[in-house]
Amino acid sequence: MPRPRHDSEVLPAKERLENAFWELLADRDYRKITVTDVVREAGVNRNSFYYHFSSLPELADSAILHQVESSTVQRRPDPNGDAEEQWSERVTALLSDPEQRQRLDRLALLAGPHSTLDLTESLRDFARLQLFSMLQLDPEHVDLKTDLMVEFTVGGLLAVLRRRPELSDTIELKDLLKEDVAVLAMGTYLAMSREDMLAHWNRIFVHNAQGLTAHDTHVRR
Repeated sequence: MPRPRHDSEVLPAKERLENAFWELLADRDYRKITVTDVVREAGVNRNSFYYHFSSLPELADSAILHQVESSTVQRRPDPNGDAEEQWSERVTALLSDPEQRQRLDRLALLAGPHSTLDLTESLRDFARLQLFSMLQLDPEHVDLKTDLMVEFTVGGLLAVLRRRPELSDTIELKDLLKEDVAVLAMGTYLAMSREDMLAHWNRIFVHNAQGLTAHDTHVRR
């Protein structure tokens, strides 16, 4: 018997079907999910399913793409801005938003024990495309260095998602807001976007050197 759907009278059928996919993936292996399971969970009929999707893999791709697009920060970091301040703003906004946390939990399922290689590869492909879009780069005409940096970043994201259950229990917000994490995040962005990394690092080193000089002067006094 399907579980009662509190959103069945509000959400469009396509959204209910995608929500059903995530509910089922959290509960069982993807290989054991059927179209019948999905329509029962979503509270729609099979005709509605096949109106929107031709198959279960197409539903999976649609659900994954929707979550990736919704989880991506569209506003690009400012290379001339304060890395720590920008990182703090993004991380705080992400972790304080229940919808964003739900999206992270859903994406983590794709790197979890119920997933398959096909689902993980779909996540990898969509994440790559979203990064290229954010960086305003053409994936068909990108240099090798940038392509490798994007692969490096996507691989890191997948690793974090794979370990999200244990990380969410051990890492606090203050651990993510440290200056070294902020600088690493900004450096990765600059490497992918081909911005002037040397000028960025020079600003950081000059700022830190000035801070150390001021500290030493105060100590000597």
